[in-house]
Amino acid sequence: MMDFTFKTYRELHSTFLANGYRYVRVDQFTPDLYAEKVVVLRHDVDRIPYRSYQTAMIEHELGIAGTYYFRIVKESFHIPIIKDITALGHEIGYHYEDLALANGDMQLAIKTFEQHLRMFEDLFPVTTAVMHGSPLSKHDNRLMWQKFNYKSFGITTEPYFDIDFTRLLYLTDTGRVWNGKTGNVRDREMKSTSEPLSAKYNFNSTIDVMNAIKKKEIANCIMLNFHPERWTDNVVDWCKIYLVQKIKNPVKKLLQIRAKAMLND
Repeated sequence: MMDFTFKTYRELHSTFLANGYRYVRVDQFTPDLYAEKVVVLRHDVDRIPYRSYQTAMIEHELGIAGTYYFRIVKESFHIPIIKDITALGHEIGYHYEDLALANGDMQLAIKTFEQHLRMFEDLFPVTTAVMHGSPLSKHDNRLMWQKFNYKSFGITTEPYFDIDFTRLLYLTDTGRVWNGKTGNVRDREMKSTSEPLSAKYNFNSTIDVMNAIKKKEIANCIMLNFHPERWTDNVVDWCKIYLVQKIKNPVKKLLQIRAKAMLND
């Protein structure tokens, strides 16, 4: 089975459902769910928003719903697609990168954060937001919240602050693998004294994840984070994505080292 195709995408969700997992959106997650068999379904729409509509349709056909985080940049923010995804029962959230866009200027970043959030709220209510990793920037967008409070803007949940990754298994397809290490610059909790649950697992493919589900060798409470632009049934596009990722992952490894050093300063 080829990985990172829509066929595999559907199969992954079907496997979770067949093994007794239920799905919730980020805005539906509550602390009592840490003890349950549940998948918190999240998507970071970094670019190619139409592919997010395709994954949203697959999920709708399976009877599940998740959260789609859109960036404000033109590569992501596509109002007709945002409306279409919302109509399918999914939550829309803000994938913010204001500190990176403001080149570290905190005052400018919080001003644009409020402006950009309002652009989303002109369409639909927004109660959750999550940082964009901005791998090419030296600025970690989450550092805004050392000076400001996102809850004062009506945001009730920012997953990197409000979800405990020591009690929930966080799996992301960053780098076209599921081990949370390859090609992952900032897609993790802020500086923490406890080891995340994901450190106990090492999945290199979607097939690895499905096999672990079937063998019951995976956690009960899980957050799945997808980047839909990486998933396609088009062979030419699939090959392009594969080759580009092969080039990007070593570069991201170096950026990961830089980001960790800056976070620990």
